[in-house]
Amino acid sequence: MSDVLGIVVIGRNEGERLVRCLASIGGGHPVVYVDSGSTDDSVAAATRAGARVVALDMAIPFTAARARNAGRAALGAEVTLVQFVDGDCALDPAWLAHGMATLAGDAGLAAVFGRRREIRPDASRYNWLCDIEWAVPPGPVNYCGGDVMMRAAALDAAGGYPDAMIAGEEPDLSIRMRALGWRIACVPFEMTRHDAAITRFGQWWRRAVRSGHAYAELAARHRGSPLQDYGRRLRGVAFWGGAVPLAGATLLLIGALAGKAAVVAAGGAVLALALLQFARIAWRERRRRPLREALTLATFLMLAKPAQTLGALRYALGRIGGRGATIIEYKGASA
Repeated sequence: MSDVLGIVVIGRNEGERLVRCLASIGGGHPVVYVDSGSTDDSVAAATRAGARVVALDMAIPFTAARARNAGRAALGAEVTLVQFVDGDCALDPAWLAHGMATLAGDAGLAAVFGRRREIRPDASRYNWLCDIEWAVPPGPVNYCGGDVMMRAAALDAAGGYPDAMIAGEEPDLSIRMRALGWRIACVPFEMTRHDAAITRFGQWWRRAVRSGHAYAELAARHRGSPLQDYGRRLRGVAFWGGAVPLAGATLLLIGALAGKAAVVAAGGAVLALALLQFARIAWRERRRRPLREALTLATFLMLAKPAQTLGALRYALGRIGGRGATIIEYKGASA
């Protein structure tokens, strides 16, 4: 029996980005658009494009995970493959055929994805950073992202996405599918064109805070599991984004107030560790890209650590206080 593919598009105030997304899908497959409380023309645009529209109940805090689960449910049991795509992305014309063929050729694969690229990587350094982030080498991988083609049987067996997670829901599902024996792969085909639309440092900073929140929650949810490395990632974030700057600044302040040159020197030495780490990253990246790009990437990788630390603290404080997490938005509505 041949597979039946369904498409789930999720979005919130994507405007023209959503129009491009829906136009890229083409015909021949059922399409569900799940809207998370848009105040623009998104619902009307999806209706005009022929998609079935599912509007989330906004009395319940919305998340991308909840939207994807609602889209999967709307497709129905007859669908055997689900292509998830964010509303700020456009599908490559050949991707659906490549994804379906890959899954058809390997019954052990739960999910496959290809190259996600930024539409305008030169528009800002932040878009460029996203384009680098999406460059996953083809082959077996541990986690997938938001744009992915999944086998419905694997998705359903793992229980779908975690509704309450505001970030990191894709790795969480990936870990649970792999625990059931399924595999995930990145394949050497173009998949989607993404529009990050990040033009300001504040947007990039909030996105980094969001990733730190995800690291912390993933580490907590899967503590002790050999299928995840988020505990290690979180320790690295806490060291470079929290311990080093805090310890260095504290020693400098104490030394300056007490007039102790040795303590000031110790503080400077601690902060110098961050400079050494910056140099190590820049040296590594220089092997694969021009010096200016290597320095820019190293700078932002180090700057992300304090933001990610704040995100992890936000998760920890919310958990201690018994408060549910709320969406960390970094992108405005499209014109």
